[in-house]
Amino acid sequence: MVNDKIFENLDRLGFSLMEPKEDFNANKTLAEVVKSKDTRLWEAFPVLLANAAHEYSFDKDQVLKNLITREDQESFQDLLLLSLALYQYYHLSFDWSNQLKKQLSDQDAVRLQKFRNNIAYGDIFYVGKKRFIPDRLFEIFNNYFKKDAKKTKQLKEKYEELSLEYALSQVFSPKQKELFKKKLKGEPLNKTEREYYSRAVKKKVSALANPDLHRLAQKLMQY
Repeated sequence: MVNDKIFENLDRLGFSLMEPKEDFNANKTLAEVVKSKDTRLWEAFPVLLANAAHEYSFDKDQVLKNLITREDQESFQDLLLLSLALYQYYHLSFDWSNQLKKQLSDQDAVRLQKFRNNIAYGDIFYVGKKRFIPDRLFEIFNNYFKKDAKKTKQLKEKYEELSLEYALSQVFSPKQKELFKKKLKGEPLNKTEREYYSRAVKKKVSALANPDLHRLAQKLMQY
């Protein structure tokens, strides 16, 4: 049975379902995922682990401290190996995952390679008696990274928008900036606005459009 607390915390690890609370512990949340024995959460484990390691202080030993039974500890180790195998399949390399691979026993290294082969050939396999289908792993992993890429794009666009606003504010007064945007959008200007645009804004626009001025400004920014 999966309780609501797990889902509250999973949002912080990329499994968005509801708003997280402040008392968040990534390692404890990963342990709760393991103990849940919920197939859909186990299928999402590679995503959750990647987020835990990237955004928070993932610590394998801390996760294990929250896993009492040997069965849960073994399941966690297998999910860890499965995650590393999936990253390897996608040619993803992280400092923390490389460090984990260096610490693997010979037996775990063999199991990692077995998971890698299962994933590569689309073979069904089992973790803690749970049936895993590689296509499901691909679907969850790809959906997350598509969403993550979209979010990154949105953040980049927002940053560029804010940067442009800042740059315009350094050159134009609020009224001049307003006329600059109206002209750019092709919106009509009244007589007073046209005169002011021609007298004050257009001269600055012409200067900004000068390629030599732009080149010299870029050069100065290097010093």
